[in-house]
Amino acid sequence: MKVAIPHWQGRISPVFDVARNLLVVDIDQARVHNRESVRLDTEDLQARAERVAEAGVEVLICGAVSWPLELALAHAGVEVISQTCGDIEQVLAAYAAGRLNQNAFLMPGCCGRRRRFRRQHKGGQQKNPKRASQ
Repeated sequence: MKVAIPHWQGRISPVFDVARNLLVVDIDQARVHNRESVRLDTEDLQARAERVAEAGVEVLICGAVSWPLELALAHAGVEVISQTCGDIEQVLAAYAAGRLNQNAFLMPGCCGRRRRFRRQHKGGQQKNPKRASQ
């Protein structure tokens, strides 16, 4: 499964709409493989969503994201896990282990209002659809 995280100085970028650097990794059996950097050179929301989808990304883990961009990503087939913050290595490890729903990775002040987990992920395998409490 290809997972992407926009990053800045080793942490998740606070706002995906203006992030320039995207780390794309493969996660299989709870292990992170094949790291690739993707440059996001446009602020056009549709073009940005298309660039993410062209990279083969299935799941985008990000901080804040505007509704129009989140909808464009969903339309392109990319699942968005927003309102996430923290060190990118810790976030990747938590996601691979199925522990990303911990409050330690929730952006301050967001109270989980927009964070959704349409499916739980553990070790590269999908589980039954499930939402985090809102």
